[in-house]
Amino acid sequence: MAMVLQAKDALEWSYRGEGAVNLVLAYCGNSPKFVGKVLRIQKVPNNGSECENGHSALNKHEVLLWEKFEGIVSAPTREAAEQLYVQKVMCPLLGPEHVDSGIRVPVSREFLEAVESNVLCQRPSWRVDAAKVNTLCDSVLVIADHSIFPHGSFTLLQFYSTVRHLFLYRSCYSFLSLIMYKETCSVVSGIFKEDFCVSIEIKPKGGFLPTSEFIAEENAIKRSVTRFKMHQTLKLHQGKISQISKYDPLDLFSGCKDRVQKAIKSLILTPQNNFRVFLNGSLVFGEMGGAADTAGCTIDQAFDDGLKRVIPAKDGMHKKYFLELVAEATFKSGLLNRLLEVQKLDAVDIEGAIHAYYDIVSQPCMVCQEICENKKSGRYATLHSMPREESLKLVRDYLISATAKDLSMMISFRPRGKMDPGSPYNVVFLESTNQFFDFKASFIDLDMKPLKKMEYYYKLDQRIVSSYVQMQESGTEEVTEPLMGDALSRVPLQPSRKSITNVQRFGTLMCVGSTKNADAVTHQGLTVNQEQLIIRVWYSVPMLQHAELSWPNDVFSANVCTKRIFA
Repeated sequence: MAMVLQAKDALEWSYRGEGAVNLVLAYCGNSPKFVGKVLRIQKVPNNGSECENGHSALNKHEVLLWEKFEGIVSAPTREAAEQLYVQKVMCPLLGPEHVDSGIRVPVSREFLEAVESNVLCQRPSWRVDAAKVNTLCDSVLVIADHSIFPHGSFTLLQFYSTVRHLFLYRSCYSFLSLIMYKETCSVVSGIFKEDFCVSIEIKPKGGFLPTSEFIAEENAIKRSVTRFKMHQTLKLHQGKISQISKYDPLDLFSGCKDRVQKAIKSLILTPQNNFRVFLNGSLVFGEMGGAADTAGCTIDQAFDDGLKRVIPAKDGMHKKYFLELVAEATFKSGLLNRLLEVQKLDAVDIEGAIHAYYDIVSQPCMVCQEICENKKSGRYATLHSMPREESLKLVRDYLISATAKDLSMMISFRPRGKMDPGSPYNVVFLESTNQFFDFKASFIDLDMKPLKKMEYYYKLDQRIVSSYVQMQESGTEEVTEPLMGDALSRVPLQPSRKSITNVQRFGTLMCVGSTKNADAVTHQGLTVNQEQLIIRVWYSVPMLQHAELSWPNDVFSANVCTKRIFA
């Protein structure tokens, strides 16, 4: 793959999704070099300086932190260092069979500019506000597409891409063309029933409660309530979500199949950016870009149709058996046990690690300066008197743990053929349907955490705990159901650039409401504003995920029609 990707090559890569740091594109062309691959392209904050371009290597303190790992500190760019971090640090910890460090492929600036232009209207608006493609990078990371099995499953993705160009990049922007697009893909997908693959992507988050002696007395709640649950309260207050998820990471990591099923069910009910489902590599459930809220998101018809191809069962039982399948594979893979061990490298919590950080960077400890003398005497003295090597290990372990708490886990399934004498993949048996499935499990999004973010991690931790404690003290009721109509006014939101604020199922479409209640009116049972708002349309086919339209001109009757389509 020594070739340099050029602007013309950008058309062969379709938007898959994104996180805070990277954009992910799936290959939909015919080159054997890239079939079954995805690209991870670095983003840069819109308010960032030009020096944040990925070309700066590790700083002097990070060199001390990672010098024991061959190649990382001598990497010519930070991008190369991050790839080696996955290869040298995370791969041995999580298992080489579950981690793909990928390879770097050179790209031209024109390729990155073309990608930026092509995907702009597919990205969630709040992601567009926050960051853009880093066009100063000279390479991108190519890794396996873990949502499919190698060979065979990519054909459907290529077909979708072809139809997408036909209906969306030409002059036909009518609502009728969208219906034709959806139905055409639905019919043709039946052709590819062989080797049908369903995949789930989960962000497990932190799976244990900290016991560190360095947790302040006022933050003792951290020892009994998960970070995920407390963070939900802060996100609700900030308007990033409209309901609190019932998902409990402790259920997922419990080692009990029933609790694992409960965790998966909770993720399906409130996926937010923690749960997605793919059919043959195409997203059918969950957000493409980890949008701030998917509270009203329900299982799409395409998800149901796909499960029927994979799991033969009476109507209404497919999802139940799917939960059993996921729980069985998760349990059998042992992935969560291994992941938990890595997460537990954080033995002192951020409230302990922050002190070691200040010693490493040779700066006065800002935390100690804010703590009165009688509270800090003795408790933190041991941290500040440690040898430098111990301080480095403590912070290094914290950052590795942070990667493990923020990664995603992907598990893919396909029914095993009756005549298949063997398979290179693991096998799981679904007793309810008497079926055998091939499955493979991988960890993705293993980003190296910058040392300079230690202060940010500490401040965020304090905000999360403070928000949760205040909620408890005030007796504020947790919002655990999707909000509609006047109930929206209960959520204090700070939307940016007409960002999506509340999502509800509305016929076959997903309509987005607003929380500015003053000028709200009710239209077909949905309370919306008279000002322009964004309505997101969800179809069975993942290539068509978004539509932007204005109220009231583009909204009529019980359906939604679009004048402008952005896919």
